[in-house]
Amino acid sequence: MFNLMKTAILMAAITALFMALGAMIGGRTGMMLALLVALGMNFFSYWYSDKLVLKMYNAREVDETTAPQFHAMVRELATRAQLPMPKVYIIDEDAPNAFATGRNPENAAVAATTGIMRVLSNRELRGVMAHELAHVKHRDILISTISATMAGAISMLANFAMFFGGRDAEGRPVNPIAGILVAMLAPLAAGLIQMAISRAREFEADRGGAEICGDPQALASALDKINRYAQGIPLNATERHPETAQMMIVNPLSGGGLRGLFSTHPSTEERVARLMAMAHGGMMR
Repeated sequence: MFNLMKTAILMAAITALFMALGAMIGGRTGMMLALLVALGMNFFSYWYSDKLVLKMYNAREVDETTAPQFHAMVRELATRAQLPMPKVYIIDEDAPNAFATGRNPENAAVAATTGIMRVLSNRELRGVMAHELAHVKHRDILISTISATMAGAISMLANFAMFFGGRDAEGRPVNPIAGILVAMLAPLAAGLIQMAISRAREFEADRGGAEICGDPQALASALDKINRYAQGIPLNATERHPETAQMMIVNPLSGGGLRGLFSTHPSTEERVARLMAMAHGGMMR
């Protein structure tokens, strides 16, 4: 519940930032134009990103004949989650990772690397796939698309201000120094909010995945193991397409310290601690 409320608050914050920036820089007309352009840019991504990302990773679809145990595992978890059966893919990569994609539960796909299937136990892999199905159930692709749309619109308004100067709602020029400061800081703030939304959705997928598989400790163990293995084995497709790193169960490109503010994923240590608290009857906030 806490992460759902946090997501709602962050979505409201990025919307408010967009409206305030739009009113200050572009007026009502500029604000609506930026929003329409951002919507257009993200519409294609929302409808076709699943096919694009699966192609980027050379994922091959499997079924009950080509991967009977893995396919049966996903089917059992989808039934437990009360979801339609997603398409199932395997990626020939040594790096252990997995992701879910698709615009809605009826058009979803889950994918896992051969590396993750090799290093995890059956129990741990089950926890990972439950996490990915939780993303599908929570419609996180839609949430990430909306936040990306707002962040993109904010960036466009900021670029407009840098090159043409800002206008208020009545069309009068704004203070140039204030306009430059806003143009520089607003995209940074939007990016921070967008990353915070992504981290909140990961926490919620951890919770949802633990509930689906009924084994929080298995998911905690899997996350810890994936994090340790992933540090030494690059995920080649992610290196070529870093924009897809946010989809992975553990971000292979994330860092610590202040870089954590710009990370799409929470620290693995915190995720593991929350799951272990859940396993021992504690509240997973």
